[in-house]
Amino acid sequence: MVHIAREFEVPCPQDAAVAYLADFANAVEWDPGTVSCVRDGDPSAPVAPGATWTNVSKVLGRETTLTYELVTFTDDHVVLEGSNKTADSKDDISVTAVDDRTSLLRYDATITFKGLAKLTDPLMALVFKGIADETVDDMTAALTRVGNATA
Repeated sequence: MVHIAREFEVPCPQDAAVAYLADFANAVEWDPGTVSCVRDGDPSAPVAPGATWTNVSKVLGRETTLTYELVTFTDDHVVLEGSNKTADSKDDISVTAVDDRTSLLRYDATITFKGLAKLTDPLMALVFKGIADETVDDMTAALTRVGNATA
């Protein structure tokens, strides 16, 4: 299992940050490994728990497809869980208002490999630690754009 946690501030109001992060199609902007992320079903339907996305990610030159589901969507918390035959992934994001224009994000990502893929845990822990730092940079940039659009 690989677990990464980061905490950082972004110049974006809490409600806008939560709404943006709950729509996992936006992962193409903030997750450096995401190649594509397309909402399943009716993309015009409101984003709500139970919504799913097909996510294609590229790590170490290999593409993999996971189906993600929005399992938690509240005023201050988003949880997305993804799965395929080799891994389960969970993005747990808490968003706390610092003030009207700034939010504190707590981003926890857990990836649990299945079967023989478990043997890659030590290597993947190192890989995902580097990706997590890029994620903070990309998520901060994306939420800065969102925050500026709401100003």
